[in-house]
Amino acid sequence: MSTNPTPPVPAGAMMLELVMLPVADIDRSLAFYRDRVGFAVDVDVAPAEGVRVVQLTPPGSYCSVTMTTGMAQASSEPGSLRGLHLVVADIEKQRADLVERGVDVSPVQDMGGVLYTWFADPDGNTWALQHMPWRS
Repeated sequence: MSTNPTPPVPAGAMMLELVMLPVADIDRSLAFYRDRVGFAVDVDVAPAEGVRVVQLTPPGSYCSVTMTTGMAQASSEPGSLRGLHLVVADIEKQRADLVERGVDVSPVQDMGGVLYTWFADPDGNTWALQHMPWRS
C-alpha cells in the first residue's frame, strides 16, 4: 500500500484521485510504471474471476492511475490516453533519472517559461514532465 497521505474532502470539492490507464498487458505495464518510472503499487487484486485491478501512484501524488481487465465500464483503447502531466521540481534531474531507468524521454523543451519533457508507456499512452519555475 502507498504511504501517500490523502487530504480531507472539503465541502463542494471534486477531487481527482484516479485516472483509468488503458493498457493491453497489465503485467508489462505494471513492470514499466513500477520499475522504470518509479510509481508505487497501491493495489494489485483479482476480486472476481476474469477481473484484475492494479493501482499505482506517482511519487508524492494524491492522484493515482489504475489498469483493469474484465471491467467493461472502465475499458478504453490501449494507448489512447494523451498528455498526462507530472509536475516536478527539477526537470533535468527527473529526466536523467528516467533515462537511467531505461525510459525513452524527449529533450527538455522551454514552452514560454514552462519546461516540458515527454515519454510514452509501452502502449503509447503519453506523459509530460512539467516544470514551472515559479512553483519550486
